Amino acid sequence: MARVKISEYKAKQLVYNILNFPPDCFSISSKTNNKIPILDPNKRYVIKVDQGVKGRFKKGLVAIDKKTSEVEKIIDSYTKLGFSSLFIEEYIAHEKDQEKYLSIDLVREGKLFLYSNAGGIDIEKHKENIKKKIVKTVKDIDEIARYLEIDKNFLEKIFSLFDQNYFSFLEINPLVVIKDRIYILDLAVEVDSTAQFFVKRAFDESDFILEARTKTKEEESILNLSQKSQAAFRLDILNPNGSIFMLLSGGGASIVLADEVANQGFGKELANYGEYSGNPNKEETYIYTKNLLSLLLKSNAMKKVLIIGGGVANFTDIRITFKGVIQALDEVKKNLVKQKVKVFVRRGGPHQEEGLLEMRNFLGKEDLLGKVEGPKMVLTDIVLIALKYLEK
Repeated sequence: MARVKISEYKAKQLVYNILNFPPDCFSISSKTNNKIPILDPNKRYVIKVDQGVKGRFKKGLVAIDKKTSEVEKIIDSYTKLGFSSLFIEEYIAHEKDQEKYLSIDLVREGKLFLYSNAGGIDIEKHKENIKKKIVKTVKDIDEIARYLEIDKNFLEKIFSLFDQNYFSFLEINPLVVIKDRIYILDLAVEVDSTAQFFVKRAFDESDFILEARTKTKEEESILNLSQKSQAAFRLDILNPNGSIFMLLSGGGASIVLADEVANQGFGKELANYGEYSGNPNKEETYIYTKNLLSLLLKSNAMKKVLIIGGGVANFTDIRITFKGVIQALDEVKKNLVKQKVKVFVRRGGPHQEEGLLEMRNFLGKEDLLGKVEGPKMVLTDIVLIALKYLEK
């Protein structure tokens, strides 16, 4: 399963349809040259960039409480910044204390509900207000509905939509309640990209969005490395301030390990995805690890882990690649210890005993040791052990 975000416009179409909400929202795309719809001069509007940009409100990419006469000028300003997909909807005047928070994340045990009676753009600064509940059946949502003081029928329909359309994540922030009427001011949805063949065209590839951003110098370095080498390298930043960094080997095992992080409810803490494969030499592995560690040390997470994981290699010399990894770790070991980083390893392949022993000895000596195991350990167990360290 590949979790991908769909546009807010498509997400609201799906949600509003099942809730029988009035579809008072419009999509504007410079790619299709569709024009601004006729808007009600008696209403105020919100204009948003709809391209998966994180923290768009704080980046000035959301304009609120605007007259119809202002809409075209705002759209033009966003277009000049290079954005091609925009979203217009009616502005709902409300008080701060009417904002709530709700998210649903698909995890191994069921659906992880996070909810709070205090929502809004600063929700992450007040994590102590967020409650958690694993929901396995629709009957388990009554408690959440009572806490949020909303009609449980609303949650039942959201729960049903989540399953029917293969959602993997849904976040409403804020969810506003005014005189028992519910408004969804901001909506983010991720779906299983492989499910488009099963949802009767509820969404397709044209609805998938990826945040447009400039690659970091570390990502550029790995791209350059991959182009010059017979081995394969990939590095993509997911959350630069995440607490979970992964140095992965082999496509299949890499996907399993990254998915396990998401399955355990830590998807937002996953800092990167990538892998090295094809029997890279010591120098290449050193360069790859050095760039990953550069990103790790820049993260402002209070506690961090580095998971070095992979299956049982057929050709990659574990002893050689680990020498490159250890060289990179050795150069920044003091900073790693200072930032409370622990390293967790699960790997197998040619010369694994020598490589694992050398890695275990180095990490133990430098106070970086989390866990080092070979292929006798179940692949995903190394993730569970690393997450326990983060939760301490």
